[in-house]
Amino acid sequence: VRGRVAGVRAKGGSAFLVLRAADGSYSTAQACMFKSKEDPEGSKQVIKFLSGLTQETIVDIKGTLAQAEVRSCTQDAVELQIQRCYAVSRAPGILPFQIDDAARSDEEIQASQETDKPFPFVYQDTRLDNRWLDLRVPANKAIMKVQSGVCQLFREALIEEGFTEIHTPKLVPGESEGGAEVFRTDYFGSTACLAQSPQIYKQMAISADLGRVFEIGPVFRAEKSNTRRHLCEFTGLDLEMAISDHYNEVLVVMHRLFRSIFTGLETRYAAELSVIRAQYASEPVTFTDDPCILHWGEAMDMLKEAGVDADPNGDLTGADELRLGGLVKEQRGADFYMLDRYPAGARPFYTMPCPDDPAFTNSYDLFLRGQEICSGAQRVHDPSMLRANLAAKGMPTEPLKDYIQAFEHGVCPHAGAGIGLERVVFLYLGLDNVRKASMFPRDPSRCSP
Repeated sequence: VRGRVAGVRAKGGSAFLVLRAADGSYSTAQACMFKSKEDPEGSKQVIKFLSGLTQETIVDIKGTLAQAEVRSCTQDAVELQIQRCYAVSRAPGILPFQIDDAARSDEEIQASQETDKPFPFVYQDTRLDNRWLDLRVPANKAIMKVQSGVCQLFREALIEEGFTEIHTPKLVPGESEGGAEVFRTDYFGSTACLAQSPQIYKQMAISADLGRVFEIGPVFRAEKSNTRRHLCEFTGLDLEMAISDHYNEVLVVMHRLFRSIFTGLETRYAAELSVIRAQYASEPVTFTDDPCILHWGEAMDMLKEAGVDADPNGDLTGADELRLGGLVKEQRGADFYMLDRYPAGARPFYTMPCPDDPAFTNSYDLFLRGQEICSGAQRVHDPSMLRANLAAKGMPTEPLKDYIQAFEHGVCPHAGAGIGLERVVFLYLGLDNVRKASMFPRDPSRCSP
């Protein structure tokens, strides 16, 4: 058996180890050694060796299983009686923090402050500076598995819907991603940027008649947003699809997609969710069988009735989003919903206006527990309209010539979406910070480890 030493207890003629699985599972087991009458000196040396093992050391143990009542381990009906033990990789005696301390819930730590032996609090920066240690915490390891599960379920659902997975460039011309919110780099004497989105290339794929496409890949935003829900690098779950009759086709696909993801997580990843919720308490996400779609006007009316003075022609503030999410939960019983028909002033130039009222657009956001996880829309596929929209916003067309040219040779009407993986995970699990849902988070103050 191979495992990590999570605890050592030695006294007199015996030694007990608590082993934590080092294979990605969440199990713990007890291993023990007693002084032998047949070989007292040899067993004494083994016990001495065991008592000197430090926490987090990886060991290989050969022994026999015996029935035993073990209260402190997940393997509670058996123990491993040690015959041989080898230290595969030793950990130092002093660690940046103890795994047991990092595995306690905030509620448990807070309650202990009123006792004679309060538990220490492991701060976020300490965790992230030693992230490889932090990810040994069962709940944090489980979060990474849930993150993997979201990608797997996203891929499976879209392939079932007839989508093709694509891979687009992350080094893009400097002029095509204007503004200050990009990371620039030298590209053999010219300027390139790290892609903020695969938007341009997804649409080019539709122009190439790929029909329905998706991508799972890195996204870079040079935004100085030191908040609990923003990252400078995250994983984008993007999709684009040709539409036949109406833009609402994409809303139906998005609902089926997330319904499949949420259902799949609760069934396939039940063990992970149990481990996570033991440390980070949350209720399962509620969602409706049919799409829960709220139009912009309805949202404004709901907020107004609740005493919230939201801008009817602008975007929602973070506080507006949370209040609206609470109202939707109260009135419709859903943590997950779609907000449709955003005002034109809140959307980029390539967003298709509503055919019945150009003051609004064929665009939407998806919300989970009152916060945005996805933004999507029907795109303008007419190059003349694109040029007119750019002119109206005072934007030059030259930096976007390749983008516009992709529509000069005919392209199907199409719509799509951009989803933030880490944001989906952190909100689905009810975590307090998106950094918990990122393996090695990047924000304005962190670019390591």
